[in-house]
Amino acid sequence: MEEKPIRLVAGLGNPGTEYVATRHNIGFMVVDQFAAQFGSTWQRSRKWDALSAKCGAVLLIKPLSFMNRSGYPLFAVAQFYKIAPQEILVVLDDFSLPLGRLRFRARGGPGGHNGLESIIMQFETEEISRLRIGIGAAPREGSVDYVLSRFFQEEKPLVRSTIDRAVEAVKCSVDNGLVSAMNTFNPESSRGEQAEKV
Repeated sequence: MEEKPIRLVAGLGNPGTEYVATRHNIGFMVVDQFAAQFGSTWQRSRKWDALSAKCGAVLLIKPLSFMNRSGYPLFAVAQFYKIAPQEILVVLDDFSLPLGRLRFRARGGPGGHNGLESIIMQFETEEISRLRIGIGAAPREGSVDYVLSRFFQEEKPLVRSTIDRAVEAVKCSVDNGLVSAMNTFNPESSRGEQAEKV
């Protein structure tokens, strides 16, 4: 099956100053840095509850509807620009991955992530690629408090380098396609893990 180019990159997070730099907002941090490197500025449209930035042929989106309703503005944007689900890359946090780990997936379920679940429900398909970014293992009790917490001081150098790598990973997926990005950035690629795995 022919691979579609990435036309829309959505970073997930929660709006508001109280959520800035929290673990759950690392998707926002990645697209913020991507836009800054490209020299693009964020604009808010009245058409949907999101910020957007144009970076060449790619549209960056930050839904402002809070995490568990991320699918609503993203779906509205995709419909307006006639962007297919297979042309979207979602950038999000993952507390089941070690801090700093990157993992691309071409499709699959939400894996317990409310933002991705909202997107899958709105688009009515799991055929949406995603870049999961490890934020460190959450405790069994209190995972909500954990993802809404800020990174520890000793974690910040790794977080900064992770955001840098994630931006390069997104660029790779846009320029060279998802399969190439998976082969380059997924830690399992050397062991031959296939794109179809969740």
